[in-house]
Amino acid sequence: MGGQALTPTGPGGADAGAAPAGAATTGAGAAPEGAAPAGDGVDGGGAAAAATAGMTADGRAAGSAEVPGAGMTADAGGDGTPRELTADLVAGPGGVMTDEVGVVTGELTLKSRYADGQVTLAVQYKDADEWYAVTGGTAKLADPAGLDAVHTIAVALLHRPEG
Repeated sequence: MGGQALTPTGPGGADAGAAPAGAATTGAGAAPEGAAPAGDGVDGGGAAAAATAGMTADGRAAGSAEVPGAGMTADAGGDGTPRELTADLVAGPGGVMTDEVGVVTGELTLKSRYADGQVTLAVQYKDADEWYAVTGGTAKLADPAGLDAVHTIAVALLHRPEG
């Protein structure tokens, strides 16, 4: 869509928003005093198009739109708070090895938690209160948005209802 015209044109390529010769122009489409009229957007429009694009009323270039903290961290909570995802699964043959109690088997709930730049996996027997750390289930994760992918992979590896 980068090739669309910025100024609508009438028949014969005339500027549809242009006032007849000698008429005063005000409001939308009017060029600031001393500025060249905006181009049609096809040939780049010149300096005036760059100065008036961006919905400014006075013809000045729009200011910076930078927002501190915007981006991926904002999408994942932004304030550094922990984020967790859970899923129910059935452990495959051999179960899931945990640090606290060894192997757990059967119907489990997996929790993938992101906090302080790392992801941690834990399991519990379905509907139980105690959580157990999955052995080897901690890793650094630079981007908190990656938690979704890590959780999806962990579920795919551990959920083996057919064995």
